[in-house]
Amino acid sequence: MQATLYADGASRGNPGPAAAGGLILDKDQNPLAEISKYLGETTNNVAEYQSLIFGLEEAIKLGVSQLEVKMDSQLVVKQMLGEYRVKQAHLIPLHQKGKKLSGQFKQFSIVYIPRAQNHEADRLANLALD
Repeated sequence: MQATLYADGASRGNPGPAAAGGLILDKDQNPLAEISKYLGETTNNVAEYQSLIFGLEEAIKLGVSQLEVKMDSQLVVKQMLGEYRVKQAHLIPLHQKGKKLSGQFKQFSIVYIPRAQNHEADRLANLALD
């Protein structure tokens, strides 16, 4: 099955109260799953990685074999693509988990999108904060 994951993390303060949001759509843009999880006090980058990880785990549970991830976190996208090194020690295990999970798909891609195109995942992250 082919799907798209929109993922976004939110943090009010950096660090501050944080949450992860995600939306998985099938190839016809029908919703398969929504993710909205409160994370407690953490940084925005951790929230972004957690949104990716929760989304990948959910896609695996749904039996998705081909996944395209769309995120407005340039840092996470470029680190997942290997274009940026992961320098912050606390992000290394999250990056490793993301890489491990992404390797479970027959086909996987991750792309950066502008924040304006990621409003639904942002809404779901903020829903967990409110």
